[in-house]
Amino acid sequence: MLTGNHLIAGEWVSGDTTFENAPVSGAPARFSVGTAAHVDAAVRAAEEAFWSYGYSTRAERAAFLNAIADEIEARGAALTQIGTAETGLPEARLNGERGRTTGQLRLFAQHILDGAYLDRRHDAALPDRQPLPRPDIRMIQRPVGPVAVFGASNFPLAFSTAGGDTASALAAGCPVVVKGHPAHPGTGEIVAQAIDAAIKATGVDPGVFSFIQSDGIEVGQALVRHPLIRAVGFTGSLRAGRALFDLCVQREDPIPFFGELGSVNPMFLLPKALSERGAQVAEGWVGSLTMGAGQFCTNPGIAVVIDGPDADAFVDAAVKALEPIGAQTMLTDGIAAAYRKGRERVAAVKGVREILTSTCDLRNATPYLFEATGTEWLADEILGEEVFGPLGVVIRVSDEAEMIAVAKSLHGQLTCTLHLDAGDGELGRRLMPILERKAGRVLANGYPTGVEVCDAMVHGGPYPASTNFGATSVGTMAIRRFLRPVCYQNLPDGLLPEDLVGA
Repeated sequence: MLTGNHLIAGEWVSGDTTFENAPVSGAPARFSVGTAAHVDAAVRAAEEAFWSYGYSTRAERAAFLNAIADEIEARGAALTQIGTAETGLPEARLNGERGRTTGQLRLFAQHILDGAYLDRRHDAALPDRQPLPRPDIRMIQRPVGPVAVFGASNFPLAFSTAGGDTASALAAGCPVVVKGHPAHPGTGEIVAQAIDAAIKATGVDPGVFSFIQSDGIEVGQALVRHPLIRAVGFTGSLRAGRALFDLCVQREDPIPFFGELGSVNPMFLLPKALSERGAQVAEGWVGSLTMGAGQFCTNPGIAVVIDGPDADAFVDAAVKALEPIGAQTMLTDGIAAAYRKGRERVAAVKGVREILTSTCDLRNATPYLFEATGTEWLADEILGEEVFGPLGVVIRVSDEAEMIAVAKSLHGQLTCTLHLDAGDGELGRRLMPILERKAGRVLANGYPTGVEVCDAMVHGGPYPASTNFGATSVGTMAIRRFLRPVCYQNLPDGLLPEDLVGA
């Protein structure tokens, strides 16, 4: 079923060089390496497609999104087969992620049909107003133009070729050029085939979607530098995301870069909750920490507790829950190597103590657990850097004041969590103004892995969690990233966008 080629404006195009994927099982396959010429052809086709797709009706775009979902579902067995082989993720995870992918496509289809996202406003003319009359003024949100999307390593479906960035951009009316992730190029190509089939079935301009493979940085750099690209969606590491963000800013015409770059997602266990159910929270934390080999951007890597016997019991319960967990396959050899380096970085911090350690070799990950004092946390920012994998650090603070100091020291986070019971309310109220400044999502008595796709979800946060604290990459508000407000003054109905006529 695989061509190993790029999809550019409805045509499957090869290149002069290839790269090989590295599946967990089965034989490797070869895929064409994209070039700047491929990028230019795809982006120019996207710009041409914008003149029709950007001005299509909401019903037409909704039909297209639903058609993509249908075509992905029709390829469900093939996607699960190649997805498990390339990533090592279990079938149940791939099947669930496929459902999330098609579900968010259908959610955006319904969202644009509802029309609230347009934020339509109308200030009627006041010709008799004194001392000056007021003109007729209307406003609506309009699509920005071609968008570049980067596939993510840890979600081969929901954050990749037809993931949330692509779905929200297409819903807004923006053509998309996707740079596929080399960790799962076969999975990406099958999804691209599904989108290609949906384009043919609905009759939209084929330039509305292109898919370019590469295992290097050249395609990504060419994409964000292309003068016709108007915005970028990215999920990945801080290092890669920051490099692309800097390229966007350095352009002659800077464009927005919506990067979700990771987080340590700290949990704060308040005294009453720690005393009453510390062991239960520890077990839940371990389940969230090690889910999917810890390869989630919402992985809760830090637990903050007030030192004492209850903290001892919490650590003991966490160790007991962690010990039976064996090695898990990581997404790529590179991610596994980075995990080992992260473990070494944490272990080297002065005063940090190893509570649970084991071996981690090749592409396998085993959990690690460390602890440090609040003083040691405040003295070294390394402990606040994300380690992508099942590694946890317990921070033992001396009292409530030091817990608040740790909260204030945090960099931007995707999530922060409070575990609290009756009697913890006062400390919770003191922490809340801090945590809502630090994170895009604040939870109580839960675990941040598992991001609901809905209207109210925010998956973003202050830097370095994301590069734009006013945006989200999950939920219907994600569409706002690819829209801009346009005001129309005294225009006759015949020149207004259809969605503004009569508004």
